[in-house]
Amino acid sequence: MAAHTAPEGVVGTFSMKVRATGSQNTMSYLNSELDYRDQRNLTVAFNSGVAQQLRERLGSDPLNALNGTDILVRGTAFRVKIVFFCNGRASDNYYYQTQVNVSDADQIVVR
Repeated sequence: MAAHTAPEGVVGTFSMKVRATGSQNTMSYLNSELDYRDQRNLTVAFNSGVAQQLRERLGSDPLNALNGTDILVRGTAFRVKIVFFCNGRASDNYYYQTQVNVSDADQIVVR
């Protein structure tokens, strides 16, 4: 639905099993597919502040604690264009990813 409504997003509560996790710089990611480039993938993205909130609530690193669990996430799912970089420069290669950006740990509920 996010692809069809782009650039607008789809507001809702999304159910997913966390099959893969990752981080880059200050951002953390929960993915519904093993390959985050899979067009069926839903990525839940959150910054270090939200990661700390989750760490306090879960009692451990959220990427480890949530991997393999079923979650609900409230928010807006957007289609995001991800550009590949080569030697620090944007290339002509890209893919689209559906992301829900989380600004508060309460948006994520473990089922």
